[in-house]
Amino acid sequence: MANPEKAAQIAELEKQFSDSNGVVLTEYRGLTVSALQQLRRSLGENANYAIVKNTLTSIAAKNAGIEGLDEQLAGPTAIAFVTGDVVAVAKGLKAFAKENPLLVVKGGYLDGSVLGADEVKKLAELESREVLLAKLAGAFNGNLAKAAGLFNASLSGAARLFAALQSQKESAGEPAAETAPKAEAEAPATE
Repeated sequence: MANPEKAAQIAELEKQFSDSNGVVLTEYRGLTVSALQQLRRSLGENANYAIVKNTLTSIAAKNAGIEGLDEQLAGPTAIAFVTGDVVAVAKGLKAFAKENPLLVVKGGYLDGSVLGADEVKKLAELESREVLLAKLAGAFNGNLAKAAGLFNASLSGAARLFAALQSQKESAGEPAAETAPKAEAEAPATE
C-alpha cells in the first residue's frame, strides 16, 4: 500500500494532468536553482513548471487517461503543465533553452497525442494564436472583398449590356424598352 504522502503527490499530479491544456516534459540536469526560478517566471501564468518523480508521474498520467509518456520519463524530469497557450509555453522553453543549453525538451502531450521533442520544437515555431487569428480574419476579409467585387462586376456588366442592347434597338428603329411597358399600361384591362 502506498504511503499517504505519495498518494497525495499522485493525486496532485493527476489533477494537474487533467486541468492542463497540454504538458511539456524537460530534462533540467545541471540547471541551478536560480535558473529554474527564472524559467518559472518566464513561463508566467501560462504554465506551472514542476520537478517530478518519474514513477509517481507515470502512475498519475495513467490515472488521468494519458498513455505513452513512460519513454520520456527517464532521468531527471520536470514538467510544464500548460494552462494557457501551449505555443507560448513552447516558445518560452525554446528561448530559455537557447540561453541555457542544459535544459533539454524531451517531448510532451497535447490533444490526446504524445509529442516527441521535434514536435514540441515545431510548436515553438508556430505563430501566436492572435497572429494566426488575424491572418485568418484577413483571409476571410479578402475573400469577401473578392466576392463583392465579383457580384458588383456582374451587375455593372449586365447594366452595360442592357444599355448597349437599348442603344442598338434605338439605332435599328425599334421602340425603346421604356416605352413598351407604358404601352402595356395604357392598354385597357380585360377582366
